[in-house]
Amino acid sequence: MTTIFFLGVGHMGGGMAANLAKAGFDVLAYDISDDNLARAVANGCTAAESTAAGAAAADVVMTSLPGPMQISSTAQMDDGLLPNMRPGTVWIDLSTNDLDTARMLAEAAAERGITLIDAPVSGGPEGAAAGTLSVYVGGPEQAVIDLMPVFEAIGANVDHLGPHGAGYVAKIAQVTLCYTQTITFVEALMLGVKGGVAPAKMTELIQKSAGRSYVADVYGPEIVAGTYDESFSIALAAKDMRLAMEMASTMDADLPFMARVAERYAAAEAHYGPAAPHLLAAQMTETANELIFSEQS
Repeated sequence: MTTIFFLGVGHMGGGMAANLAKAGFDVLAYDISDDNLARAVANGCTAAESTAAGAAAADVVMTSLPGPMQISSTAQMDDGLLPNMRPGTVWIDLSTNDLDTARMLAEAAAERGITLIDAPVSGGPEGAAAGTLSVYVGGPEQAVIDLMPVFEAIGANVDHLGPHGAGYVAKIAQVTLCYTQTITFVEALMLGVKGGVAPAKMTELIQKSAGRSYVADVYGPEIVAGTYDESFSIALAAKDMRLAMEMASTMDADLPFMARVAERYAAAEAHYGPAAPHLLAAQMTETANELIFSEQS
């Protein structure tokens, strides 16, 4: 039986680890949050004593961490991943990472006989729990083929996109649409509401129009109700947009509208604090227009 060490069993990782256990894999789990780890154990995982212990015991290591800084530090510290993984181990990173960090870690892993595969995911905590995530995979073809049962346990749409790094790029490129659509949705909603249409009705009209989107269908009612989806923080959204702009600079891509959206999320993080819900970026538009949708419904 393949032993998987899953590091980071929070909103996203918890659902993925549970589905791996349900699929019959021997899943060791570790998280800095005792509550997250307890939920993973309740869902069929075994608690690892530490990151080092889990890494040493695993055939496959899977990480779901907040961003490049956490990935890099966890990988390289003495009691972290790379110093404790056995040669021949495969490391699947499900996080959102930048290309410079990814390349550095891939080289460090290869020096130890470890294969690093990037496989960031999209679909939110609900998709992680249901096992219906989209998985964007970059890495050696044979290693990806060998691990397809692992990917299929967590995702309904698994795409091998090319060599290491391709998955990270695809994840960042597609996720920027979520944030840009949030900003454009709230501006379209504002225009309708300022013109006299009730917020809930305007949202319904958008949901039935050519402008329909996941944002309109799922986040629209949250924005109108003033609940703002607390499952994902503004810090993570702002981080994704920063990574997108860093990639754009590296690739010499001129993306002026995306740059404005990145500025809006950075401003929202500074204003509301990093732990605030990501949809508060929309509330900045409401505040600027002196019209809060939840007060009009």
